[in-house]
Amino acid sequence: MKRFVTFSLLALASPAAAEPDLRFSITEERIQNEFFRDGPISAHAVLRSGPEARVVIAFPAGNSGVGLWFREAATWQVAAPLEARQQQLQNGRLRRGVVTDITADADTLTVQRALVGSVRVLRDYGYRNPIPAEVEATPKVSGNKVIWQRTRLDGGTGYFMEVEILNGTTAWHEGAIVLTSQAGPLRLRITALTGDEPLAPLTVDEIFKRPAQSSQLQDSFAFLAYREKLLAGSWRFNTYFGRDTLMTLALMMNELKPAPIEAGLSSILERLNPVGEVAHEEGIGEFALIGKPGHDVHQPDLDYNMVDDDFMLAPVLAAYLLDTPEGRDRATDFLARRDANGVSYGEHVLRNFAYVARRARPFAAKPSFESLIPIKEGLEVGDWRDSVTGLGRDGRFSFSINAALVPAALAAANQLVESGLLEQFGAEQGELRDLDTLARVWKEEAPTLFTVSLPPEDAQARLAMYAQDLGVHAPGIDGQATVRFMALALDEKGQPLRVIHSDVGFLLFFLRPDDATIKTALNQAIMPFPLGLMSDAGLFASNPAFAGADRTEMFDKTRYHGTVVWSWQQGLFRAGVQCQLERDDLSDETRALLEAAYGKITQAIERTVPLQGAELWSWRLEDGKYVAQPYGQASDDETESNAAQLWSAIALAHQGHCGPR
Repeated sequence: MKRFVTFSLLALASPAAAEPDLRFSITEERIQNEFFRDGPISAHAVLRSGPEARVVIAFPAGNSGVGLWFREAATWQVAAPLEARQQQLQNGRLRRGVVTDITADADTLTVQRALVGSVRVLRDYGYRNPIPAEVEATPKVSGNKVIWQRTRLDGGTGYFMEVEILNGTTAWHEGAIVLTSQAGPLRLRITALTGDEPLAPLTVDEIFKRPAQSSQLQDSFAFLAYREKLLAGSWRFNTYFGRDTLMTLALMMNELKPAPIEAGLSSILERLNPVGEVAHEEGIGEFALIGKPGHDVHQPDLDYNMVDDDFMLAPVLAAYLLDTPEGRDRATDFLARRDANGVSYGEHVLRNFAYVARRARPFAAKPSFESLIPIKEGLEVGDWRDSVTGLGRDGRFSFSINAALVPAALAAANQLVESGLLEQFGAEQGELRDLDTLARVWKEEAPTLFTVSLPPEDAQARLAMYAQDLGVHAPGIDGQATVRFMALALDEKGQPLRVIHSDVGFLLFFLRPDDATIKTALNQAIMPFPLGLMSDAGLFASNPAFAGADRTEMFDKTRYHGTVVWSWQQGLFRAGVQCQLERDDLSDETRALLEAAYGKITQAIERTVPLQGAELWSWRLEDGKYVAQPYGQASDDETESNAAQLWSAIALAHQGHCGPR
């Protein structure tokens, strides 16, 4: 059933004009992003030009938003920047949002689709998934205006979008709304409002120890930082993600004040399930109501499908509470905090540690691939490579989880237990007394199971075939040298997925591996693509050169986790190399390799500064060089990239906070 709300036009007004808390723009080829925050109103307008032009305005409040898709191509220009608007309904409730004027280089546009509600629904439409009938809003067309509005599924205040043609009219034509200019290019005024509850923002000064006078990266982070939680990225992930929060805190620990660190950790701890697993993503606002009549909109619908985030909590907690002056001063009070149900954070922490220990014991008792920790039954994803082909479809045991995060979690949990901070919450329990032994076995035994060794003639043949498919030169391989690297994952039979990958950064950042392990992790990875991961476009997340023809398409440059560059993975890789260079127990040969790796990854990062705040990017070949280009612009790209991504702020970090030593 469609719901409509009447309102007073007199109530559609702007708060007193003043400079907003945040206002900045990011343009990536044909996508223009306008960010705005003023008090309780946070909004991100995304204008996609070109074929199938689109306008989205997304709000962190309830992860809600509005979207317009058009049949024709258009090039957008912002004629008037985002400004705050609010609308008081007859029942006294408020909708908050923004208004902006934009122009199109077309005199007619046909509305293909309009949606108001959850950003998750807008995302689904972009993925060509079906849209539930109950979230549809019937447009009201009158003169030069079109309005879509409705209440939330539970009768809450709901959502509003108005499109006003400033130089033309609207009309129905063959079942579609047509916007027509009467003089020159179309000029549109778009008002977007949400009734979902706003979040409490953190300012740049509250977030950073060393705030810059002007920094787009800092502004992007601030747009995603709130007292309730840190948001993963905008526009597509304007809400809590456990993994993104934890990895951001791990990488940015030395740059952040306690407010964002504790906001992030609190959001993690208060979303743990009874078993001790970390929640991956939350369905909030209207998305939590779809198909669930009677559900309380204030209770998020939590997803625990991921495995890696369960083993990230301990290292981040240990880094903050034991290794930073602010964390040590606040540790006792932080662990004594209680959630809405009266459960202390210390109890939550121990529940996660007990879960980590239980999962780790079978492998410590019998170090074989069968005892590794798999992704969950029936799923193809379980770590940060959470697209369908991110682990090659049949990857069962992830490298990042087993070779890096599990031993790191065990070592960090042991540090916290031995610190005495958790004694009052029951840390003396026997199930946590063997953490150090478990950590040692996992660190020594798990990485070796992922080692791939290819004879030089086999490696050369595979490389030549892959390079031919790409249309690039295949470098020669030393005829006497075995090609050795760490596999991305193992399948259910323990066979390696022979993909070179950037996840070796986890191993280097969180652990102290021996010389042989460092060499295996780095030697191939720092070679130039297509032999390794390094390119003029950056450090590729994957390289399937040795994986076989059936894997090539799964990891090409159109894939979300393929031969593309993720900003935070570059940062993780460099931070991991830095951590190893701080050691004094490595051979001269290993140190020379680390120094070479540091130089190469630093060059890669410096070459890609214009894109460093983005979620990820792809590349194109120009005169034999790999040239970075925004991801999601090409018609065959699997999805798109957020212009503001929380963990991409690693580019601000001067030095990563190394894992347990």
